[in-house]
Amino acid sequence: MTEKLRNEKALPPKAVVDAELAPITAMMSSRLMVLANLLRRGALLRYKRLTGLSSVEFGLVASLGRRPPMSVVRLAEAVGMDKGQISRALAELVARKLVAKAANPRDNRETLVSLTKAGLVAHDAIVAGAQERNQRLLEQLGPQDLELLLGHIDRLTLTAAEMLAAERELG
Repeated sequence: MTEKLRNEKALPPKAVVDAELAPITAMMSSRLMVLANLLRRGALLRYKRLTGLSSVEFGLVASLGRRPPMSVVRLAEAVGMDKGQISRALAELVARKLVAKAANPRDNRETLVSLTKAGLVAHDAIVAGAQERNQRLLEQLGPQDLELLLGHIDRLTLTAAEMLAAERELG
């Protein structure tokens, strides 16, 4: 919502807004997904502008972070994709000298990946951008509202994880 809309137009009561929305879009989960998608899309545009990374590449660089080398399989798990899905992005990051690949000294069948110095520069730009975006969001809430919101998010996250586990059990 723009500042102009926020200042010039009083928001209608919640019940009126909910009644005007399609039932699914009035649900809390739908509203949270809209918020998450807006934040994700804005972040991806920003990181593309700052680092030139695609969304998959950004996810890989962010996941590798300032950590010790990790296996490609573990990295795929961390970003929620399979090894085949990330292989092209990893090859591009290696070609751009942002990621280094090496055989695992304990198991030559396993490939380890880590960020190079240039990759760390890209990672640090991502972190700085994330901190700026986070600060802008935090400015919208007072300390008590923030504490309350974070508590609610934690509870909802736990419930969502339980719901996911239950769905997985059902097949």
